Amino acid sequence: MEILSDFPERLKPGRKLYLGDSRQPVEIRSRRGHSSGLLISFVGFDSLEAVSEMRGQYLYTRTDDLPALPEGEFYHHQILGLQVKTDTGQELGPIIGILETGANDVYIVRSHDGSEILLPNISSVVKDIDPDQCTMTVHLLPGLLPE
Repeated sequence: MEILSDFPERLKPGRKLYLGDSRQPVEIRSRRGHSSGLLISFVGFDSLEAVSEMRGQYLYTRTDDLPALPEGEFYHHQILGLQVKTDTGQELGPIIGILETGANDVYIVRSHDGSEILLPNISSVVKDIDPDQCTMTVHLLPGLLPE
């Protein structure tokens, strides 16, 4: 299993996860490291045929099972869909994607005319994120808006 989680230590026996697009509940029976990932067995999946159907599918966890993040940090699912406005009140549009660059995330905003605006997640640009109000307030530096 390739690990995409920032919290792989939480993938331990007894943990309930949800498999694939259908979100089929599965429970971890055992785990061990393998190469850069994990070998995981699940309760009730005792044959290669049963396990082979899992290949290529994502495993999910419930949002309310996620650990709390430090103040000012957010999960991607909390950022996607937020409505972005500037600190001067200009509506820019919703966040439709997130690019992970290594240095900082870059938010992709779909403007009202259909173009994309790329906003780096740096303190001089992102001024406030309020998932409860579904908004992000940004300060536009020169060159951030398309011509």
